[in-house]
Amino acid sequence: MYDALVVGAGPAGLAIAAALAEAGLRVQGLAPADPAAPWQNTFGIWADELEPLGLAHLLRHRWSDCSAYADGRELPLGRDYGLLDNRRLQAHLLEQCRRGGVVWHRGEAVDVRHTSDHSVVLTKAGDELTARLVVDASGHRAALLRRPPAHNLAFQAAYGIVGVLEPMPVRPGQMVLMDWRVDHLTPAEQAEPPSFLYAMDLGDGVTFVEETSLALCPPMSLDVLRERLRRRLAHRGVEVRAVHHVEHVLFPMNLPLPDLDQPLLGYGAAASLVHPATGYQVNQALRLATPVARAVAQALGRPDASPRAAAQAGWNALWPAERLRKRYIYLFGLEATLRFSQRELQSFFSAFFQLPRRQWAGYLSDTHALSELLEAMLTLFSRAPNHVRIGLLRGLAREDRRLLLKALTAAHA
Repeated sequence: MYDALVVGAGPAGLAIAAALAEAGLRVQGLAPADPAAPWQNTFGIWADELEPLGLAHLLRHRWSDCSAYADGRELPLGRDYGLLDNRRLQAHLLEQCRRGGVVWHRGEAVDVRHTSDHSVVLTKAGDELTARLVVDASGHRAALLRRPPAHNLAFQAAYGIVGVLEPMPVRPGQMVLMDWRVDHLTPAEQAEPPSFLYAMDLGDGVTFVEETSLALCPPMSLDVLRERLRRRLAHRGVEVRAVHHVEHVLFPMNLPLPDLDQPLLGYGAAASLVHPATGYQVNQALRLATPVARAVAQALGRPDASPRAAAQAGWNALWPAERLRKRYIYLFGLEATLRFSQRELQSFFSAFFQLPRRQWAGYLSDTHALSELLEAMLTLFSRAPNHVRIGLLRGLAREDRRLLLKALTAAHA
């Protein structure tokens, strides 16, 4: 019998399958398509998040000239940013899986049942796959995980193109994380929910530009984002000469945590690893795979091992008490920014990116300890203009204070 069955073969699925195999477990995987099928989306990541993992060589592009624009000023970030080389990252993880003996099956998981010592996944084609633990890494529309009903989901949405733009909307060699400038919109449009430009020079005359709605409930439509991008470029005299790739992005930022007592484990977006403040999760999936896999392997090595006990060990490694508390603090910040006006949001990010780099970098990468996260938030509050402080305090007078209460009382998974 296999020790683990991983459902899903995206970055999170391959990362956890490879880590489980590296931990000495017999692993099989299940995915609707070939695990080697190309990933379509681009994955941005801060270079310093890859360096401790020894994976910085898997960047396709890396920029040192990184900026944000807010409140009428350019804010140099002084931190290297990169785009992952999807093909090389995928090949790297698949090779780890191959060396670990991971066996892949094609199919779609539709149901799971559990016994005292194993679980059985039923596929849409009627096949049954058995393992001592099932790991659902099938994305935010998880195939098998049980989670509470989702209410008031805030979605990140984006419309982007890779192509030849003349003149380039960024400096040669520049990457722009957020450009909140709104001079291309009418005053009435500036009062509507905001969006920003995410852009970078890919070299050889090719540019990636993406109009992004950070978080909104209900989500901003892709039609609106496409039109805003067109007008933003036109306002700066930029013409699109050729389109190599079009990217559509839509995913929830505040998906509820799965039930942490169920006898199967989630991973990646399925386990709500999406950062509520940024939307990034590949960095978390790569960083947490090894400790989660080791916890699962240790649990499965016990004489009384069961799917529930192994899953609980994985959940405890994935969502210990401190990470749960940090999550609720991030969600509080998300709720506050959802209500921000264009002016408040610009001033918020202007103050945010003028914090000491270690503070804003740790916030975005979710590498702060709880005390460091609180220190960064208090520093931001002390330095922000009054209209931003008032916007943040609105949450204390509303239902958002329940999130702060959860941050204080969150228990170990």
